[in-house]
Amino acid sequence: MATGQTRKTMQGVVLRRSGEQSVVVRVERMVMHAQFKKYLRRHRNVHVHDPMNKCQVGDMVMVQESRPISKTKRWLYVGTL
Repeated sequence: MATGQTRKTMQGVVLRRSGEQSVVVRVERMVMHAQFKKYLRRHRNVHVHDPMNKCQVGDMVMVQESRPISKTKRWLYVGTL
């Protein structure tokens, strides 16, 4: 990575374990509706690399972007909150 750039981090809840060293994490964010000014909840599921198999379903975790690890995994497990 270039000097001065930091990697993105996000928080989410572990939805399921998907094989060895992999988990699926649901990341939610709040978005304001342009016309009605009401906050809406948006989410996306990210595939996360968990090399130590520490995550359990339902855990709140912190993930960090990384180089591509597989076809769908682009995030690393940082820790449990």
